[in-house]
Amino acid sequence: MRILRSLGPAVPCAGLREALRAGFGVFAALAVLSLFPLLPPQGLRLGYLLVPPFGATALLLLAVPSSPLAQPWSALVGNMLAALIGVAATHVPIDPGLRVAGAVGLAVVVMILARAVHPPAGAVAMMTALRPDAVAQLDFWFVLMPVGLGTLALVALAAGYARLTGRHYPFRQFEAPNPHRTADAAPPERLGLTEDELTEILTRTRQSLNLGVEDLARLVGAAELQAATHRTGPMTAAEIMSRDLITVRPETPLTEVAALFQRHRFTSLPVVGAEGRFLGVIFQIHLILRAREDALRLDRGFAAAARRLFDPKGAPKVSAADIMAVAIPRVTPQTPIAALLPMMADGRIDAVPVLQGQEITGIVTRTDLIAALARRAVRDS
Repeated sequence: MRILRSLGPAVPCAGLREALRAGFGVFAALAVLSLFPLLPPQGLRLGYLLVPPFGATALLLLAVPSSPLAQPWSALVGNMLAALIGVAATHVPIDPGLRVAGAVGLAVVVMILARAVHPPAGAVAMMTALRPDAVAQLDFWFVLMPVGLGTLALVALAAGYARLTGRHYPFRQFEAPNPHRTADAAPPERLGLTEDELTEILTRTRQSLNLGVEDLARLVGAAELQAATHRTGPMTAAEIMSRDLITVRPETPLTEVAALFQRHRFTSLPVVGAEGRFLGVIFQIHLILRAREDALRLDRGFAAAARRLFDPKGAPKVSAADIMAVAIPRVTPQTPIAALLPMMADGRIDAVPVLQGQEITGIVTRTDLIAALARRAVRDS
């Protein structure tokens, strides 16, 4: 049974949405490359930038963009080194089988030493050494075009597609700024481990080809946070949420919204429609950002823009519906507080609405969550 299980899938199910995202990205990237003809210095048209191994390169760059094997250095340098070795092998008069095996084996050695391991590069070396007639006209120019230029184009397309679809490519660096644009690591990733220590862990466990240092930090932080949820007990959102809510309507002018923030010292206000139907949340920072955007757009001072924004006689009239956040997490009264920890740990969400159907019955703020965890810690001590 154990042997049969080891032969089964090792990759977790990513879901149809992720599969379609990756598949469309590969299609779009290769389709773009197919539009550009290959023009070597001689001026002869010899085909297009596409070469067969680019299918595998596109798969890595667009489907698994966090893999070290898919990063720009690995893809570009790995493919070009393999092409260089493959072209050089075509000049060696030996048995074709030995030529191919030698080219691929040497390419693997060189890629590892250059820290540029890229599996499709093995196919680049093999294809080149196997078909000396196909690269004879280009010779060593083949390394730069189509291999080098084509790989560079794929890297650029993958980076753009990742940004459009909410992914990170190239992968984030260990010292990359957090969401608040400061040098501190994001709260869930503050492990007390240095970059060198994490690198040593990857090397010792022979995982340096599978994970980057930042990815390891993110995974360890997520695992610690998940483990912490096991110690929060059976408490639910209904037990800690704020119930006496101050809400606003979508048509409420910002003058009233600002007055409510000042009077009640809240950091968030739910927006509700008819019969208490939840529509969104206004966070205090939204007022500041809207005034700042208005100042930049109209080339006015911040104070003047803010007066215009909140002046009921000003135009255009801005209401709660214009600045409320809609795409935020939502929970039910029965949701355990363990599920709330990951939602608020990174600092992006200050409050999570609690819904019963479409009606808001409460809201859990970061203050509510911290107070609940503090009480739990006191009881357990």
